[in-house]
Amino acid sequence: MLETPRRQRRDGRVAVGFLAPVCLAFAVFYLYPAIRGAWYSLTDWNLLSEPTFVGLDNYATLVSDPLFWNALKVTGYYVVLTIALQIVGGLGLAALLHRLTRSLLIRSLLLVPWLVPSVTTALLWMWLLDANLGFFNHVLRGVGLDNQGFLTSPDLALPSVAVINAWSGVGYTALLLYAGMLLIPPQIYEAAAIDGTGEVRQFFSITMPLLRPILAFVLVVSLIGSFQLFDTIAVTTKGGPVNATRVVYFYIYEQAFTHFKMGYASALALSLVLILGVLTFIQLRLLRASTSDLT
Repeated sequence: MLETPRRQRRDGRVAVGFLAPVCLAFAVFYLYPAIRGAWYSLTDWNLLSEPTFVGLDNYATLVSDPLFWNALKVTGYYVVLTIALQIVGGLGLAALLHRLTRSLLIRSLLLVPWLVPSVTTALLWMWLLDANLGFFNHVLRGVGLDNQGFLTSPDLALPSVAVINAWSGVGYTALLLYAGMLLIPPQIYEAAAIDGTGEVRQFFSITMPLLRPILAFVLVVSLIGSFQLFDTIAVTTKGGPVNATRVVYFYIYEQAFTHFKMGYASALALSLVLILGVLTFIQLRLLRASTSDLT
């Protein structure tokens, strides 16, 4: 009876020893920068002089800033396009893997675009989509069509960026969904096949409902990742043409390191965190991510 409390105390000290480095890293690299960012959002810091407290002035400026609201609208449009492309493409690839092949080589190849650095991916696609020398415009000319400014047209630039990043992430999304499909007991599909249910109906009546927790995870991760778009824009369009691709992340970067408005940029960043928190909460509640139909 006396050894149990001693063992509990010893186990507690071991647990604290394992958790201490993680907690310290979290405090140094996440908690402390977040607190300082919240403080800077209440100042007029410009990187060149000491910050001066200005209260909620930065947030008042944010509310009346048309460029911020345009950046938010552009980001929302991009997020919808990218998530739709990734989810539809990922579901299609995952279903093909699940039904036709479970080759380790194919699964490895699907991850290659996701493993390539985003800057390298952006440069590759910038060359492929070049209005004069790009491969895709060469194909268009070959079939008698006019050149298209995929990254220079206000109407095509953002969809092109969405396609670039969807191409990069669709393989990773497919593997996550494929892993979820493997968790579905095969007996359910066998029983449906005996009842005469076709492949398409099985997918929408069995696979999709049972994938809900995985889909919720994929949607949340994709949402957060899409809002963090920066590298592709910085390499290909730099926010243009005519603000057509000036997303929130790039706008924050410009305010901080081009216009030296670090205080205002901190307010923008904190507002983005709050927006993402609200959207993530809504997604998790609507999709009931904590429950599964398998239980």
